[in-house]
Amino acid sequence: MSSEHFKYPVFGQVDYFKYNNVASQLASHTPSPSHSQELGAKKRTVDPIVTGTSVIAIKYNGGVVMGADTLLSYGSLARFNNIERMKKFGKSTIIGAGGEYSDFQNLSQVLDDLVVDDGCTDDGTTLSTTEIWNYIARVMYNRRNKGDPYWNSLVVIGHDNNKSFLGKVDLVGTCYQDNFIASGYGSHIALPLLRKAYKEDMTLDEAKTLIQDCLRVLFYRDARSSRFIQLSIANADGLVITEQIALDTDKWDSGDSAKKKKNQDGRKKKNNYRNDSTQVILEYGHNVV
Repeated sequence: MSSEHFKYPVFGQVDYFKYNNVASQLASHTPSPSHSQELGAKKRTVDPIVTGTSVIAIKYNGGVVMGADTLLSYGSLARFNNIERMKKFGKSTIIGAGGEYSDFQNLSQVLDDLVVDDGCTDDGTTLSTTEIWNYIARVMYNRRNKGDPYWNSLVVIGHDNNKSFLGKVDLVGTCYQDNFIASGYGSHIALPLLRKAYKEDMTLDEAKTLIQDCLRVLFYRDARSSRFIQLSIANADGLVITEQIALDTDKWDSGDSAKKKKNQDGRKKKNNYRNDSTQVILEYGHNVV
């Protein structure tokens, strides 16, 4: 890097013979980038770079299931294919994130510190999923007011006090709870499927199958999605995040029936054309082009 980007101490500025204050002199004259934060530079997420897409979650009779693919896209390039977008916090909470992944990493550090501080209090209680969800909403709203939002859409699930929790927080701090939630492109494509299939007495297997079906549809429709997914489960038995699962997406033969019908219609038209041509030849005695 050229010297114009750094500030170096001029010879004679630091008096190395004054041992009492040489440390403070050296600290004040340490070379530093001219574009550093101390010199007024600003750092903001003005445009997401490495992003994840939809997160889908649904309550079932006894807990909550959440699913997301493991792809991070660098712009439109499918760059990172095995990245977990769901993470545990505390003993009862899992958060799934869409949007800028570096912002989620930064927020994860904030939440990890929150959980550690709560544990150090040692008052016999732990942070509930509802409390963590409310804290995230306040943090997101605060960052939005500073013009430096965490560019994420977060889905929060948990199970404590024999109650299941499912909530969402977006990048401006808007938060709500529901029985089923889809973020990103899934809020347009998967949400109607969830509305149609949801029922209060749904079993765990039914919920997992529904989540996988929704993620399969998103793989077909969303250019930023992947067929490799993970599921997370929060219930009375604890928290589970599965290993990577490969969806069965070999459904490209679904158009065979339409193709057969088209071929049959084509043969009918061809036979009709031949019959018409024969009739013309019989009537006029020559071929008509």
